[in-house]
Amino acid sequence: MNIETNGIQIHCVIEGEGPWLTLSHSLACDLSMWDAQAALLARRFKVLRFDTRGHGRSSAPAGPYTLEQMAEDLHGLFGALGIRQTHFVGLSMGGMIGETYALEHPGVFRSMVLADTTSRRPPEAAEMWGERIRIAQTQGMEALVASTLARWFTEPFRKARPEVMARIGEVIRNTPVAGFCGCCAAIAQVDVLERLKEIACPALVMVGDQDHGTPPEMAVQIQRNLRGSELITIASAAHISNVEQPEAFNAAMLAFLERVSAAAA
Repeated sequence: MNIETNGIQIHCVIEGEGPWLTLSHSLACDLSMWDAQAALLARRFKVLRFDTRGHGRSSAPAGPYTLEQMAEDLHGLFGALGIRQTHFVGLSMGGMIGETYALEHPGVFRSMVLADTTSRRPPEAAEMWGERIRIAQTQGMEALVASTLARWFTEPFRKARPEVMARIGEVIRNTPVAGFCGCCAAIAQVDVLERLKEIACPALVMVGDQDHGTPPEMAVQIQRNLRGSELITIASAAHISNVEQPEAFNAAMLAFLERVSAAAA
């Protein structure tokens, strides 16, 4: 379904019954990134997946965007659906949106899973993201497919699963240039590390041991600043760990959600 919020249309899918759980995807992906997780989670939760602004079937207005703006997109989506509380799982850009949302709207998230993400821009962020924006604007998304897949997945996985590379490559290729560039501008500005101490909900931080985009040391920084949070490193995974190692990702996520749900009962 499409829901109008914050001046744009947000495409979303709802599956299952139970407490609400929201899934937020990476840059240059769409809600299909969570297919394996949604099927599993829908057995116990009412799962909301959505295409972030500029991605999938959601609106892709001209940017630049901000993380605060994307958090307000999510807040409007929750309001339209009558969601007052939800568990939240976000990967990469999705995690950054989740961190920002939790700071802007405390009390809505019952728990957070932050995977392969960061809370502080590196010194070279402006130059790096500016170059990716330039390539997308001058050469199109096709020029970014190979390099993105190389960052997102380990070489053994890329060689062993060409069908997955073809599927995700097509999603990258079809991401609107305006949406990609708008979100790159937002990601380049992320800087909430020092404020994470303000977040009170239970949290699990996960990272692939071979994630070079948001490496394990970034996950350690997040975990140290999130009170009472847990940290799990996923072996033999790069940036999109939920796709490369779904069994390990799902097991850690479900165990955390079970503990959180039991503690709240």
